[in-house]
Amino acid sequence: MARHGPRCARLVAPSKVSNQNEALMANRLIALQAEKVIVADDHPLFRTAIKEALAASQGKTTFLEANSFETLQQLVDENQDVDLVLLDLHMPGVSGFAGLVYLCKRYPSVPVVIISANEDPVVIQRALDHGAAGFIPKSSNIKTITSAIGDILMGEIWAPVSTQPNLPGKNVSELALAERMAQLTPQQFKVLMMVSQGMLNKQIAYDMGISEATVKAHVTAIMNKLGVSNRTQAVLAASKLDVLAPELAVADDPTR
Repeated sequence: MARHGPRCARLVAPSKVSNQNEALMANRLIALQAEKVIVADDHPLFRTAIKEALAASQGKTTFLEANSFETLQQLVDENQDVDLVLLDLHMPGVSGFAGLVYLCKRYPSVPVVIISANEDPVVIQRALDHGAAGFIPKSSNIKTITSAIGDILMGEIWAPVSTQPNLPGKNVSELALAERMAQLTPQQFKVLMMVSQGMLNKQIAYDMGISEATVKAHVTAIMNKLGVSNRTQAVLAASKLDVLAPELAVADDPTR
């Protein structure tokens, strides 16, 4: 079911959206067909399936694929005229909603749609609160997926009808954390994700091709922006945007 609302607007005040971004948004509201779509999922079979499903309804659409968040960042940087990003919640290189928060802040004109095997109403509401243009369960049939994407391209926010009556209220503290995390630069964001994975400064420096001193400077800036006093607290803060993988969520559910 579609609901009217802004795309990725929860993290960006209207006065801060550039004229170029407004023009891109206007163009997408006019046309139902997406000329360029990025499919971000670490499972190649799913990427192929979603491309085939959309190709039938979207016609001449160019599909770009990302199997990690780092690849996704590069693709969006190089293709800021993209009409749609389809994002899985569990991508290598990023944790939970952190990737969604990052994309919505850095590319406010690009609608980001979560496509996930997780159908928990709380997860769906969190995604919408963090700026997702929609939330499409992977269990949806092709007709539902194509219809949902058509609604989203028309500027509506889409979520499954079956889950909407159960959607809880907003988590104010989590949204406040997302606002702080959205202040991170691309390099700082990448460092935070690596720190969250337990990587040491020297490992991060090697992977990013920078000095350890630069990594330490990034960590200090991250702590200041997140309002924490040490590395451990930064990791704990980032973990508040985590989402359990569906199979783990079921295993942890005492009612099952």
